[in-house]
Amino acid sequence: MFDARTNKSVLSVEHGQPVESVLLFPSGGLLVSSGGRYVKVWDMLKGGQLLVSLRNHHKTVTCLCLSSSGQRLLSGSLDRKVKVYSTTSYKVVHSFDYAASILSLALAHEDETIIVGMTNGILSVKHRKSEAKKDSLPKRRRPAYRTFIKGKNYMKQRDDILINRPAKKHLELYDRDLKNFRISKALDRVLEPTCTLKTPEITVSIIKELNRRGVLANALAGRDEKEISRVLNFLIRNLSQPRFAPVLINAAEIIIDIYLPVIGQSPVVDKKFLLLQGLVEKEIDYQRELLETLGMMDMLFATMKRKESNSVLEHTSDGFLENKKIES
Repeated sequence: MFDARTNKSVLSVEHGQPVESVLLFPSGGLLVSSGGRYVKVWDMLKGGQLLVSLRNHHKTVTCLCLSSSGQRLLSGSLDRKVKVYSTTSYKVVHSFDYAASILSLALAHEDETIIVGMTNGILSVKHRKSEAKKDSLPKRRRPAYRTFIKGKNYMKQRDDILINRPAKKHLELYDRDLKNFRISKALDRVLEPTCTLKTPEITVSIIKELNRRGVLANALAGRDEKEISRVLNFLIRNLSQPRFAPVLINAAEIIIDIYLPVIGQSPVVDKKFLLLQGLVEKEIDYQRELLETLGMMDMLFATMKRKESNSVLEHTSDGFLENKKIES
């Protein structure tokens, strides 16, 4: 960079490749250089410090151009592409493909036309499509106020039949997540305190549905300490309820199988895991005792039924029927 007043070089930066083009921002604070496959942006106010280095082309970058607003930076290359960068993030927001390698690039007034010169001698001119103006579209006439209040004060007659408009049913958020296969998000929604305390049956039904689909293990896996604590708190609170026990025991066994290798990393989770494991074992013992009791009751009912079937009817001397039981 030279100072025109002294005709001396006041600043020099090392691009690293043969320089093909340079571009100075209107503010004078940033300088863009292109050479090789690189486009580099230099901060002139900090003595030529490198701000960002862009490498989005496959061949030598030959030309640079800046939009009128200064929000877009364009670069042309021998790889037959024009890249459009955002000057706020310096990321590629758009790309143009051409038939030959690009040597020169320019934008017309208000950035409505892009002109590109190529090695095959062709000058390409592309115009941006003008957006349809909203004013040109015919405005839809809105109903008058009297349309909305028409029939509001009408009194029902004797022979009139009143038909109510059916209310539109909206799916709950967890149902929408299940519909879109967002299983982890659906489980997170029903594990919120407002749901687990007021309507635990909804949480259990979602767990049952995920288990039916075979994705309950996927929904429970990959959770951090806070999320797994919420799951464990819900299981500990509701595992002893008979209506929830079959579903929650299965879920507890899946959680123990998934997170058993990482036990010992969090004291809070370890304590809840031990408590949950004890509850599961106690619930399984209760279920075993209930099955034994049910078996005993089945034997008693079967014995009573067999005794009733062995009873016979005999005639008495008076001609009446007498129900006489034969003891086996």
